[in-house]
Amino acid sequence: MTEKTTRAKRRGEERPDLVAIGADTLTKNEKKTIEFVRSTFDDARADRVVRFCQRTIGSRWITFFTRNLRHVYGLDRLPELDAKQSYICVSNHRSFFDLYVVTGTLVAQGLPHRIVFPVRSNFFYERPLGLFVNGVMSFFAMYPPVFRQRERAALNLASLDEVTWLLKRGGVFCGIHPEGTRKKDDDPYTFLPAQSGVGRIIHHARVPVIPVFVNGLGNDLPKQIAGDITKKGPPITVVFGEPIDFRTLLDEPPSPRVYKRISERTLEAIGDLGREEREIRKSLSTS
Repeated sequence: MTEKTTRAKRRGEERPDLVAIGADTLTKNEKKTIEFVRSTFDDARADRVVRFCQRTIGSRWITFFTRNLRHVYGLDRLPELDAKQSYICVSNHRSFFDLYVVTGTLVAQGLPHRIVFPVRSNFFYERPLGLFVNGVMSFFAMYPPVFRQRERAALNLASLDEVTWLLKRGGVFCGIHPEGTRKKDDDPYTFLPAQSGVGRIIHHARVPVIPVFVNGLGNDLPKQIAGDITKKGPPITVVFGEPIDFRTLLDEPPSPRVYKRISERTLEAIGDLGREEREIRKSLSTS
């Protein structure tokens, strides 16, 4: 048992056991993958290996293949990223690769944290290709799984609590999309409704929340790479904001209404960055 785990237990913060809670609904592949990724947080050597791979192989490939198109703004607004402190990063969701680019950018700035992205289970935890992508391309950053099925609602709550537990333990950088799923229309400056799960995590974890707006990424990976190599793809813009001020929302008693309002506040902050990005993109098109 690690020192951090021991401290968490002393505070009465029991870690949810996703496999035990989902014993009757999880598939064999899901159970094995969850058990493995979960174990890497508790084994100091495994955690160091995963962090190293995330910061080198996992982040560098996406950074390399967006280097000619990527434009980053607002890094000066970020707090000093303390290795022992956890952080949440909230982003709009247009592409499968939004948070890859965000964390790749921050790793290049020295981000030392263990990276996690809660992710839909139906591809990354159920299909062999998804397991490969999660393990080899992100080094299990896509954790914990979130489930679509109604019969797994209790397991979803446990996944949210797992994220909260990891954040409270310290040293974790968690990327989350408040919309919950990708917005697939042609308007990057409007969003899907905020989902309350993000607000639940923020309310309970009490860690700094950094907003970011991303635009210009596609979902066709070979096409995205080709566009960067030829320098003919659309510009990729990443705009960071200052940590979000939730005013008195975090002082209110926990409730679905409060969680929803916190999530809506994150989208308001992302929307402000989107308006800034729109002007930036105009200047890029005329330069």
